Amino acid sequence: MILGIDVGGTHTDAVLLENFQVRKKTKVPTNQLHLVSSLIGVMDGILRDEDLSALERVVFSTTLSTNAIVQGKTDRVGMIVASGPGLAPEAIRVNEDTRFVSGYVSNRGIEVAPLKKGEIAGAAADLKAAGISHLGVVGKFSTRNPAHENEIGELVRGDFRHVSFGHRMSGNLNFRRRIATTYLNASVFDLYSRFVEEILEFAKRAGFTAPIYILKADGGTFEIRQSAEQPVQTILSGPAASIMGILSLDDCSGADAVAVDMGGTTTDIALLADGVPLLEPLGVTIEGHRTLIRGLKTKSIGLGGDSRVRVDNGQLLIGPRREGPAAAFGGPWPTPTDAMIVLGLTQIGDRAKAETAVAEIAGKLNLPVAEAARAIFEQTCRGIAAAVGAMVEEVNNKPVYTIHELLEGKKLNPTRLFIVGGPAGAVAARLGELLDCEAVIPRDAEVANAYGAALARTTAEITMLAETERGSLTIAEEGLQMKIPAHFTRKDLLKIGLEKLRERARRLGARDADIEMEIVEDQEFNMVRGYYATGKNIRLKAQVKPGLIAGSGRGGARP
Repeated sequence: MILGIDVGGTHTDAVLLENFQVRKKTKVPTNQLHLVSSLIGVMDGILRDEDLSALERVVFSTTLSTNAIVQGKTDRVGMIVASGPGLAPEAIRVNEDTRFVSGYVSNRGIEVAPLKKGEIAGAAADLKAAGISHLGVVGKFSTRNPAHENEIGELVRGDFRHVSFGHRMSGNLNFRRRIATTYLNASVFDLYSRFVEEILEFAKRAGFTAPIYILKADGGTFEIRQSAEQPVQTILSGPAASIMGILSLDDCSGADAVAVDMGGTTTDIALLADGVPLLEPLGVTIEGHRTLIRGLKTKSIGLGGDSRVRVDNGQLLIGPRREGPAAAFGGPWPTPTDAMIVLGLTQIGDRAKAETAVAEIAGKLNLPVAEAARAIFEQTCRGIAAAVGAMVEEVNNKPVYTIHELLEGKKLNPTRLFIVGGPAGAVAARLGELLDCEAVIPRDAEVANAYGAALARTTAEITMLAETERGSLTIAEEGLQMKIPAHFTRKDLLKIGLEKLRERARRLGARDADIEMEIVEDQEFNMVRGYYATGKNIRLKAQVKPGLIAGSGRGGARP
């Protein structure tokens, strides 16, 4: 059996799968003030009277890190940055507690200027005196040589409760994004660590020993203890769960498509090219922070089933805020859900309460109640359709990256609409008309996110740089440097890299049957000095493909 749990802004969904079929499913309101208690309550309820020894894996999709960042409920973080020449410090300062120190390495990983221990000690003392207990350390080109970051870490050992290192966040180059990613990781570290501890404590009390995973922004998972070191990887896992759910519940192969998850608070939108999800090539963005976190390309809009409906100066306004449940469920304001109930598009809640709420809007618009309900419903659908259209246009003005490859010259022309979430049945037909797409509601659409999380495979990536002139090999994500001979080749690097990637994937919780590896970047240059080749610069990036676990019936995201 497999348990998948998705925590949304409005509801927490859970599915218990047996032989990849739904054995139990549940949807309960999310208690944002006591998120962990909501999760534990759902787990306790769905696992009651079950043989816990038959449980093979538990997978969460959680909004914990995302919500903390969006709402500004993060810890204060000190940053020590060895910036080197080039960008002015103010251009890369991530907060008022950023301290810059001397010393840097070149883009080849060669130390150009050593660190000054006195500067580091002074910066650490200053931050510690300000009551800061979380630190981020980032050095320029640390992915090519992490020695400076490691040295700073040793110098401040014991001064801070936790230190996040830039070279561990991603193997990709981009100094600004690395600083932002490291900062965010440190800012949610304590909050996320407590979450992990409480989940593990519940598992211990409940008596099950199945591995527990968390869904990442790229639609893959990693083991919960491993996730505690890099909680920033879990941002935007909710939209990723939507995509994985659709991929797992329906055949998406072959066509360009739109994936829509309409919840109570937001609607999440994603696009598929030839049935494969699109990827943010540089990293996802959250609250203005451009990160190096590998993630699926998604867009969230503040337009959901429970968005507040109001009239301002004769204009009908919907969202972006949710201020409680629909009036039909005792909420304080009319919502699109109430309009759907009035129109007979869904048979839920108290119809009389829904009609009373919509009547308030009808009076302000000088319309009959049914026409007001139709206006609310139509504006809701058109708002989602407009957001989809804008996203398609944005993507078609840039190179198209999927989770597997760059599609040269690809222009998306969606012909299918996959829609999940509570209101899916009510809005599917109209959205399909507006988008000129065939509308498809997968089975178990109301808990698709939990289903997708349950079946997502563990993903991992590594970035390798070999310089035969210097005799060095660096694997950034592992913080690893090793000596290599002058005759080292791309074939040698590939062999070592795939071995290290397999080890990393296993450490993150992957089963051997799910480790499907591929090379996503492959470059080799001759290094020339005085008209003579002095060695080679070989760069490879390898990944375990995102997709679904072996045996799930779909075989992963790629057809």
